[in-house]
Amino acid sequence: MFANKTVLYYTLIVSMGGFIFGFDASVISGAVGFVTTEFSLTAWQQGFVVSSPTLGGIIATITAGAICDAFGRRKTLIIIAFLYLISALASALAVDYWMLIIARFIGGMAFCSLMIAPIYIAEISPAEHRGKMVSVNQFNIVLGFSVSYFSNFYFLQLSQSDLAWVVQLGIEDNVWRWMLGMEIIPALLWFVLLFTIPRSPRWLIMKGYEQEADSVLRKIFDSHQVVQQIESIKASMSEQKSTLTNGLKLLFSNRMKWPIFIGLIVGIAQQITGINVIFFYAPTIFEQSGVGTNAAFMQAVFIGVVNVIFTIVAMITIDKFGRKPLLIIGLSGVILSMSICAYGFKQASYILTPEQVVQLAAEHDDLKVEQFTHMQGQTFNSDVEFKQALQQNINEQTYNKHQGQLLEQATNINATLILVGIIGFVASFAMSLGPVMWVMFSEIFPNQIRGLAISLVGVVNSAVSFLVQLVFPWELATLGAAMTFLIYGICAAIGLVLVMRFLPETKGKSLEEVERSFARI
Repeated sequence: MFANKTVLYYTLIVSMGGFIFGFDASVISGAVGFVTTEFSLTAWQQGFVVSSPTLGGIIATITAGAICDAFGRRKTLIIIAFLYLISALASALAVDYWMLIIARFIGGMAFCSLMIAPIYIAEISPAEHRGKMVSVNQFNIVLGFSVSYFSNFYFLQLSQSDLAWVVQLGIEDNVWRWMLGMEIIPALLWFVLLFTIPRSPRWLIMKGYEQEADSVLRKIFDSHQVVQQIESIKASMSEQKSTLTNGLKLLFSNRMKWPIFIGLIVGIAQQITGINVIFFYAPTIFEQSGVGTNAAFMQAVFIGVVNVIFTIVAMITIDKFGRKPLLIIGLSGVILSMSICAYGFKQASYILTPEQVVQLAAEHDDLKVEQFTHMQGQTFNSDVEFKQALQQNINEQTYNKHQGQLLEQATNINATLILVGIIGFVASFAMSLGPVMWVMFSEIFPNQIRGLAISLVGVVNSAVSFLVQLVFPWELATLGAAMTFLIYGICAAIGLVLVMRFLPETKGKSLEEVERSFARI
């Protein structure tokens, strides 16, 4: 069961930031095609429209922790909600490419809600329910992903209808603006509701507002527990005034060596195993298995469903089994899943028969039979060799346009094996690395520099995510699908060894008890 209703109410409000993040991060997938046509974007410009929030997120994460510690968790969240609101409004009203880039960059700066929300939730939650409560934020993220896909589909269907009110509202000609503008509703609601929650009791005590902290704690704990909580929090506080300078000194002190090391292990493992590659390139990956473009997009839907289901599993089990067991199970699942994918792609072969070439040429004016004279009937045992042969015979634009259908015709592979591997990976991640990382980030750092420390490991986490996404197309084209997934599996194996060797268990411990346990190392 969850903690008391008051804690649950505060948690649900704060975790709305996770929902908006999920929506914001994925809604562009439906709008980018229309935006490209609207502003005549090049391929590089399309990529920057999609990735500009990541850049904003990295920059914001560097400073968000210090702002969070200086001005409070609630005030920082209110600023973040305002940024989401401005971003959604400006994106929907963008008149050119650069206005859209700036609008999405501003929205990306709000992505630091991913680190601030868990801090607040952890600081109001009883130790026995903390993992579950922090995981609500992760659940809302995956829910935001799913809702954005549904919203995009709904507006696309509306734009193709001839309903009078659809024409009057301009949905038919401005469907992408409505897709992006839908974010205004949850962002505005979150902004308003954040004014109904109290300031974090631990932050209040840290800043000397003990009377207000006592009032907040009495809404969460009984009188005896309130006294214990206040004494425990005070005992963990440094006698020094918590300034940014002092915070930086403590952050890079010998005392913080192990918490930072643990944070980096979990933060790097979460992204280097390739999760955002799966989320952002899912149709591309499934196309490599030869199922065709339409089926690839349909299979990608399963990822969202599995992600939601196994995030719920993590929420139910994280305070029962603990953080470390879930990470061990999850990383083991990632290793197995990536091995399955690597094996499946390694066993694949590729051949275009003369009959298939004739059919393709009949269906597409820009494909000619003579273009495939030197490769038709030839068997390729590597996706890289097959793609290189295609690119030698047809130009890049034609190749990119028809890649999905060419792979569908030529690929001989166990596509079900690939689907099982990918879904197994998502399930393993959703029940472990996804929610557990943020729970542990909110637990392992001392009260007075929690925001600053999470900023540090959060920046590393985001930077690894950016690099993995950036390198994936090159890996796929140069190393091939089998080697790419094998690399992710190897990274997961290294992460598993480090987790088993170094990670402490924080289940059921107060934040102050966790801090004292590191001090003894």
